[in-house]
Amino acid sequence: MLSMKKFIVVIVILSVIAVVAYVKLSAGKSADPRGPAYAGSLTCARCHSEVYHSYLHTAHYLASSAASSKTVHGSFSAGSNTFEFDHTRKIVMQKKDSGMFQTYFVNGKVKESHRFDIVFGGVKGESYLYWKGDGLNQLPISYYAKQDEWLISPRYAPEVVDFTRVITSRCLECHASYIGDQPDAPQGLDGVELFNKSSLVYSVDCERCHGPGAQHVDFQTHNPQIKTARFISTYASLPRARKIEVCAVCHSGNKSEMLRSTFFFKPGDTLAKFKIAGFYSQVNDTSHLDVHGNQVQLLQSSKCFIYSKMDCATCHDVHQNQRGNVAFYTQKCLSCHSAANHNYCKMATVSNSALIKSNCIQCHMPAFASQAIVAPNMNKTYSATIAVHTHHIAIYPQEAKKILLMFGK
Repeated sequence: MLSMKKFIVVIVILSVIAVVAYVKLSAGKSADPRGPAYAGSLTCARCHSEVYHSYLHTAHYLASSAASSKTVHGSFSAGSNTFEFDHTRKIVMQKKDSGMFQTYFVNGKVKESHRFDIVFGGVKGESYLYWKGDGLNQLPISYYAKQDEWLISPRYAPEVVDFTRVITSRCLECHASYIGDQPDAPQGLDGVELFNKSSLVYSVDCERCHGPGAQHVDFQTHNPQIKTARFISTYASLPRARKIEVCAVCHSGNKSEMLRSTFFFKPGDTLAKFKIAGFYSQVNDTSHLDVHGNQVQLLQSSKCFIYSKMDCATCHDVHQNQRGNVAFYTQKCLSCHSAANHNYCKMATVSNSALIKSNCIQCHMPAFASQAIVAPNMNKTYSATIAVHTHHIAIYPQEAKKILLMFGK
């Protein structure tokens, strides 16, 4: 009887030791793939719930997501789920028990079929990636919101069915917050990068712009009486040049030679350590800058920027969905520019002055077609261009005339 009691005691002691060891081991292991310095957005949401839930509706949050019926918005209904290249070739969007697929048919026979795994974008349109082993490829058909159609993915040749376009970490650096390489595995050939799938952090999350937050969370949790944020970067605290560079990580184009991955960029860093210097220089010739990717250069070439202290956050609050809110942006303009100044506008008259004053953005930052996001439709009769407001703030007489004609002025 005594030996049985001793046995039970020993078992209990060993169990306690095992639990304590497990807890300590778990505490030392970060749940975030980026390491123990990162807390993860859901941790941020505990204290910043209102900001977090507002952010869920922004383009930055929608930059990438796992493919699901909630994130893939194109129709899978018969008659609306097919892209025909010609009378013999077509891609059909299909829903199966194992997921959603783009299936390529030639003369009615399946040539190949790949699953929607990752969604890029969710505002003007969506493009899709699929896992090929530990590498990522793009699917040849994308969804365009304005047309509400399945059309050829950007920059694909209209007559070629291609499932082999490789997606690199450079693409993910602006559409996601992190992905690591496949550990201890040789990288693939022909530019194919092999990733650690489980390390993917979707969307542009809190810590991508504010820096690692674990120390901040720990300090504020144990010192709730201190209301001033510690151990975290705030945009407002940065000097102007560093503020611009936080946004320039992704909004300064994709043609610069890279020195290292921008996944490791933190607020306060200089982007010249990651991209070849010169990306941020003011540009006089804006005709070669695409409205999709070069917003920083376009803004810096504007008189509004040159002769003021404005930065990106002067007009944009990245925590809120402000898309299409013309009245909001008009007020941003009028906060610096007196409405009375429009008496000097050559197109202003007594009858149209009110209209002109309420259309600052349409006249001075018109939406132009991006040459970076363009795809022919199945009939090849027009391009599914994506219009983006230019950040080169200037006088565009032709655009102003369009506004006046639109309203019969």
